[in-house]
Amino acid sequence: MLCERILTLRTAHNWTQVQLAEKMSVSKQAVSNWENNNILPSIEMLIRLSKVFSVTTDYLLALDDRSFIEVTGLTDTQKAHLNLIIHDLLENNQRSCAKEDKK
Repeated sequence: MLCERILTLRTAHNWTQVQLAEKMSVSKQAVSNWENNNILPSIEMLIRLSKVFSVTTDYLLALDDRSFIEVTGLTDTQKAHLNLIIHDLLENNQRSCAKEDKK
């Protein structure tokens, strides 16, 4: 759900609701309402959220579980390093899940 994605992304960035509200030029109450599923952000706000969090709108709407990492300005070598890190993290996650399944 959108509310969960906003909350998860905000906390992953270590931002308070006030800090996100400032970045979005909205009130803290608006952010609280989005996270508590009281109201939905407008399409304009959804697009702005995707830019603030560097994810796609599809990711925010849970239509796609792939998140987006902005790599503009990185060299090909740096991009390759990021891909390796992501690959390693995914493998570690799969191993952890497999261990949990065996318990």
